[in-house]
Amino acid sequence: MRTTQELFSLNGKTALVTGGSRGLGLQMALALGEQGATVMLSARKQNELDEAIAFLGSKGVTAYAQAADLSKDEHVTLLVDAALAKLGHIDILINNAGASWGAPAEDCPVEAWDKVMDLNIRSIFLVSQAVGKRSMIPRKSGRIINIASIAGLAGNPPGPMKTIAYNTSKGAVVNFTRTLAGEWGAYNITVNALAPGFFPSKMTKGLLENMGAEQLAKEAPLQRLGDDEDLKGATVLFASDAGKHITGQILAVDGGVSAV
Repeated sequence: MRTTQELFSLNGKTALVTGGSRGLGLQMALALGEQGATVMLSARKQNELDEAIAFLGSKGVTAYAQAADLSKDEHVTLLVDAALAKLGHIDILINNAGASWGAPAEDCPVEAWDKVMDLNIRSIFLVSQAVGKRSMIPRKSGRIINIASIAGLAGNPPGPMKTIAYNTSKGAVVNFTRTLAGEWGAYNITVNALAPGFFPSKMTKGLLENMGAEQLAKEAPLQRLGDDEDLKGATVLFASDAGKHITGQILAVDGGVSAV
């Protein structure tokens, strides 16, 4: 019987983290690296990737990067090719790349709808499919963590949040996670999702300014927003053998907002 320390260890494991150059993606990449994994990051901007690799290196994490715009199908192939070339195989996939768009439903441009859907759900399908077929299914082993959102669990309350495309895409991530878990359990691949609440980030900056960080914190039972370590434990649980009997689950990390 292994110890708890052994179950949570990721020594010798490899991970691909999309949208990993900053914010929640970088936090999760750091968590994997701290547990011993070698990580490959992707994002659109090379300069942000360079900064992330330097940061992870300063923390003792072995990390690589590949610039990719996952709204473009050819970049999915480019990324998975690069990850397999560097890592050899992929044990852990974190589908974190995403985008949002604020507009009332009646005025939301179809181009904005397509942009959000292409990145937030279509790219998750394509990256998961490629990693599954080329690495996880042949090896009969893998951990996939999709980043959903509490916005995918419910609609928006009255107020300034007008994010129909984002909420819809994250709701799709929830059921994509459950469905893929059902199919790929036969290959010993677990598929789970994290549903973050409000975390200060580039994506949420405007919303936090409009609604007020203090007011949003007051709406959470824990009376706080997420910080730069609140996703780390859940990420390691889903990525490691500590979570080997957990699949198809959606874990809200939101200070209790979705529970009330």
